[in-house]
Amino acid sequence: MKLTVLAVGDIVGDAGIDYLERRLPALKRLKAVDFTVVNGENAAGSGILPRQAEAIFSAGADVVTLGNHTWGKRQIIPLLDDNRYLLRPANQAPQLPGRGWGVFECGKWRVGVLNLIGRCGMDFGPENPFTLADRILKEMDADVRLIDFHAEATSEKAALAYYLDGRVSAIWGTHTHVPTADERIFPRGTGFITDLGMTGPMESVIGVRPEQSVTMFLGGLPGRFEPASGPCKLDACLFEINPGSGLCTAIERLSVRD
Repeated sequence: MKLTVLAVGDIVGDAGIDYLERRLPALKRLKAVDFTVVNGENAAGSGILPRQAEAIFSAGADVVTLGNHTWGKRQIIPLLDDNRYLLRPANQAPQLPGRGWGVFECGKWRVGVLNLIGRCGMDFGPENPFTLADRILKEMDADVRLIDFHAEATSEKAALAYYLDGRVSAIWGTHTHVPTADERIFPRGTGFITDLGMTGPMESVIGVRPEQSVTMFLGGLPGRFEPASGPCKLDACLFEINPGSGLCTAIERLSVRD
């Protein structure tokens, strides 16, 4: 008895969406995926447009999570209220549009997904993700519990995983766009990886045109970052969950490239 969950790293630009559309359906068939969560907060570079969210769902995402660039494109605000499968970080201000978690049907199982954002290295003060997770998990009536922790600090991500070990099925990090090679199952049964990586252009600086990033670090005039072009990749992680116990039994890091 198992439920296979695929978590896909941050989509960067329309090129990342195009690559997701081309590669995700076959990957889901190959790995017999039951439930898919995709982080889409950089689909428009900074933020996500409604058409891009719909494209990610059409490509095969069951739930789309966001992060610190949730509000980069204000056009997404109505969809945040209307579509319960599109989540923004739960520990952002409660008066903001949208929701930060939900429980979704997957066959005979209930899958809970919680989107959180970190506080270390961010330019704002969200609510404490540790104590908020405590409160939400008490309300979350689900067989499988998943967390996308959109955070900068590797220490904060690992600390949350240890704190919630045995209470959630899997926790994965997003935001840095660089995949980490530390996938593991914690002592009490929670699957974890510090960062999934990204889905988008390989010849880039975390998805951005290299020349723009170089110019910034050389002290040049700041400008709006633009997604790079060229060959793409899809970074992800596969979690096998026992829905009876709600714990992770296997984990596999994936990187799909042409």
